[in-house]
Amino acid sequence: MANTTIKWLSHAFFSITTSKGKVILIDPWITGNPLCPVKLDDLNKADIILVTHDHFDHSANAVDISKKTGGAVIGQPETVGRLKTGLSSHEGDALPGSIGMNIGGSTTIAGITITMTQAFHSSETGAPCGYIIKLENGLTIYHAGDTGVFASMKILGDIYTIDIALLPIGSHFTMDPIQAVAALKLLRPKRVIPMHYKTFPVLEQDASRFVDLAKKEAPGVELIVLEPGEECVV
Repeated sequence: MANTTIKWLSHAFFSITTSKGKVILIDPWITGNPLCPVKLDDLNKADIILVTHDHFDHSANAVDISKKTGGAVIGQPETVGRLKTGLSSHEGDALPGSIGMNIGGSTTIAGITITMTQAFHSSETGAPCGYIIKLENGLTIYHAGDTGVFASMKILGDIYTIDIALLPIGSHFTMDPIQAVAALKLLRPKRVIPMHYKTFPVLEQDASRFVDLAKKEAPGVELIVLEPGEECVV
């Protein structure tokens, strides 16, 4: 049976290719991203495009990719609405297949169940969020979005058996390494991939502090540190 691959494209931008060949993109930011290793022309397939909030470094290229691939954009209703307003009326049904949903809700596309979770951050439209993604083979991935740590992460860990957590560690705009390790202890994932660091000078510039703390305080969690463009097979 084919495996699932998770590729970090820098910041909070991930590409997940499922064992059934479906492609999920999360928070696609290519234009103006100093670390992104791909160009728009490189992306030829996307079945699902998840947007956690409307900040440019998380939503900048969602529309471009959806128009090119036909992938369904999923986000808060107001955020999806804002993305649609950037399209001219002559383009017909703007972002066909796009889905607006709210925290706590789930939707299923091609055997993949997407559940929207809370996040503590800011957004001009809707509310910032994260996602629990259950793939066709049952593998469960949690993308926390931009957030600080919050106590009900324990509830997420209780409800879902999280195989892989994608957690921000960069500080300033999101959790710092100390809070990210606390989140690990609440969520209890099998593996973690750190994200949202070194893109801007104000952020943590590497994952070393997070790795050192996690090894001490959450030794049961496997640490996967990727460079932009690298992928892991799960």
